Amino acid sequence: MSKLILDYVYEKEAAHPDRVYLTQPVGGGAVKDYTWKDVVGQARKMAAHLQTLGLEPGDRVAILSKNCAHFFMAELATWMGGYTTVAIFPTENAETIRYVLEHSEAKVLFVGKLDPIWEQQQHGIPDGVKRIAFPLAPKTEDPKWDDVIAKAEPLGGKPARKGDDLAMIIYTSGSTGQPKGVMHCFENVTRATEGIVKGVEFVRDDRALSYLPLAHVFERAYIECASFVGGGHIFFAEGLDTFVADLKRAQPTLFISVPRLWLKFQQGVFAKMPPKKLDTLLKIPFLNKLIAKKILTGLGLDKVRLAGSGSAPIPAELIAWYRRLGLNLLEGYAMTEDFAFSHLSSVDKSAPGYVGSPYPGVHVKLSEEGEVLIKSPGKMVGYYKQPELTAEVFTDDGYFRTGDKGQRRSDGLLKLTGRVKELFKTAKGKYVAPAPIENRINEHPLVELSCVSGVGKPAAFALVVLTEDVRKTLSDPATKKRVENELTPFLDTVNANLSTYERLQMFVIVKEPWSIENGMLTPTMKIKRSKIEGATNDEIDGWFEGKKAVLWQ
Repeated sequence: MSKLILDYVYEKEAAHPDRVYLTQPVGGGAVKDYTWKDVVGQARKMAAHLQTLGLEPGDRVAILSKNCAHFFMAELATWMGGYTTVAIFPTENAETIRYVLEHSEAKVLFVGKLDPIWEQQQHGIPDGVKRIAFPLAPKTEDPKWDDVIAKAEPLGGKPARKGDDLAMIIYTSGSTGQPKGVMHCFENVTRATEGIVKGVEFVRDDRALSYLPLAHVFERAYIECASFVGGGHIFFAEGLDTFVADLKRAQPTLFISVPRLWLKFQQGVFAKMPPKKLDTLLKIPFLNKLIAKKILTGLGLDKVRLAGSGSAPIPAELIAWYRRLGLNLLEGYAMTEDFAFSHLSSVDKSAPGYVGSPYPGVHVKLSEEGEVLIKSPGKMVGYYKQPELTAEVFTDDGYFRTGDKGQRRSDGLLKLTGRVKELFKTAKGKYVAPAPIENRINEHPLVELSCVSGVGKPAAFALVVLTEDVRKTLSDPATKKRVENELTPFLDTVNANLSTYERLQMFVIVKEPWSIENGMLTPTMKIKRSKIEGATNDEIDGWFEGKKAVLWQ
């Protein structure tokens, strides 16, 4: 019988119990190390406690927390106890928290490391949901993790789960509306994780920093579950203000991020050294390697053997820039519905603008309309309480309809050309795919994010968020003039590679940057297109009257 993910965890508990597995910052620059014996031992005790709470097998246990060691322990405890985990993004508002808890029918909630918005979030927790507080949780009257396990006798042996038991329900980050509950069983989670571990060659000596939301499939699969199967030493970040120090402490050999953060890292480098000067230095023999090494060391990435970007498209030029520094940055492509097991680039097989080729065991084809269809070992069980939607997203022969349009090369490399549902028509009557155009716009050093729109309008246009360092100096008329002088010819450059009906009439510089907090970005920093468009609907007609290449909202 094939091993499941808990079997891998028990093996590590037995084989090297005293090996440090998790390193958790606890404030003031101090950290606490947890060995495999510590992690699995605490999970065994919490599992025993959960079994005293009157839960039925398969009941849902939710986790509301930023990344921390106890998230891993709570997930293991839930699985050992016979239950199913439901992780909630730690930035969600009370309304969404209530929706997820009620929709999933969660009986218990682990409250973990959270921002001050906990004061508002807690109002979304329904009465009757039992709560347990992690050591780093906000001040609460809930039973505390350490107190609970101090009194509990650990579950012995190797508490097992069946392959078709539900391991987790992952609620999507809601970029297109109400979150959907994606169900994954132990069999498919394990097979997908094994494939990821093999694909990235994840070994027990690898180090990684866990900071992307664990409620999202990317971090859950590539960091948490990959470490359950492959081992490794996982570090956690204390906060935004300590991130660089946390990264340097971890000295990761594996590092994954999302396009927006890769861009912000680059902008941080450019703030210290202008792009043209850096480009010149990197062209000088003997000096280029020294400069590149210094930059990567400053970022805390000098020990990285494999870096990955996922969750959203990344500009090809940005990948090329990091590779020029010697960072092995690879793009991948996957979804919550296939447990992040779909496509990955490799050093030997990659190309600018392509998201990689299928992992072994993943089957891919294109529909007549060009939609990417995938059959993966990590295929979801279905959407929780939505059987009609589950049936709708699978073809008769079992392929998942991704909603992405794409093109495939003969060697299997996949290029995404837009979202099927994001396509829109201008008044010219032809469809425009916004994502590839946004990707091109986001390559400009003045641009942090963009959103291409124009439904029913005379032409498409792009809403643009400027980079943070530029936004700070906008009170200076010289900065505004610089933005206009650089973006006006850039508009022509973007349009030169587009069909006539796709061409943008203007860039509109938005006043307020988009963020998770103001609801314009998902917790994984993807744009919420409908929310952004809805906030500007009343202004659009006036922009078209301006006849300028660069407008200010």
